[in-house]
Amino acid sequence: MTMTADAPTSTPDLGAIKARQQGVWSSGNYALIGATLQIVGESLCQALDLHAGQRVLDVAAGNGNVTLAAARCWCDVTSTDYVPALLEHGKKRAAADGLAVRFQEADAEALPFPDATFDAVVSTYGVMFTPDQEKAAAEMLRVCRPGGKIGLANWTPAGFIGQVFKLVGQYVPPPAGVKSPILWGTRERLAELFGAGARSISAEPRNFMFRYRSAEHFIDVFRSYYGPVLKAMASLDDARRNALSADITALIGRLNQASDGTMVVPGEYLEVVIARK
Repeated sequence: MTMTADAPTSTPDLGAIKARQQGVWSSGNYALIGATLQIVGESLCQALDLHAGQRVLDVAAGNGNVTLAAARCWCDVTSTDYVPALLEHGKKRAAADGLAVRFQEADAEALPFPDATFDAVVSTYGVMFTPDQEKAAAEMLRVCRPGGKIGLANWTPAGFIGQVFKLVGQYVPPPAGVKSPILWGTRERLAELFGAGARSISAEPRNFMFRYRSAEHFIDVFRSYYGPVLKAMASLDDARRNALSADITALIGRLNQASDGTMVVPGEYLEVVIARK
């Protein structure tokens, strides 16, 4: 799991890293975390101005936040992820809401769809974690029709989650040579990845408000259910695990907007709309 925005220093084995990442995201229960982020998917669909009947692909969909939001707009939605258990969570959510969605296991770096299949291609906090960022971006552009749109929600380096990743990276160094996923939360990196295939790129800073019972509650939830933090914490001895928890607690204390003992922390992300050439 790449946690920092440091420049790559060597040529990594991206296949091996992807296999490890798949194991990381299969651990814990990301669906519990993902369900709290539903409003981000709803906002992204509005920013994309989706129309009923449009063909929408959700890449690295997790438990389906944008999937469900697009389906509620009466779009023709295909939801993909490389973790089957997360797709199963998405299926259950769609069934509970009575929404018709296709679910398909797929690798974001090798999407199993013909060129120009979709009117919109979307991902919230998903495709940004692919080891081969250029390949993932190229695949999103490839399957999006000319004149279509790509919509993303990506954590920023300076935001709360970006800072959490940086702290974790100080205790569990990321794989050498892999670009940080947090770079997707910068306009410069988005231009590098999508500029050649885009008519325009809009990247607006937004805040998702993390609302938990306390800093301790946030840490307990993330180390129990959020794969990257779960695996990082499990790899540390007690002293370093406690030190990392203390660092995250201090970060929350600096950012917390609540004064009643609970946690209300803004988590900055970029809401991205790319108009395809």
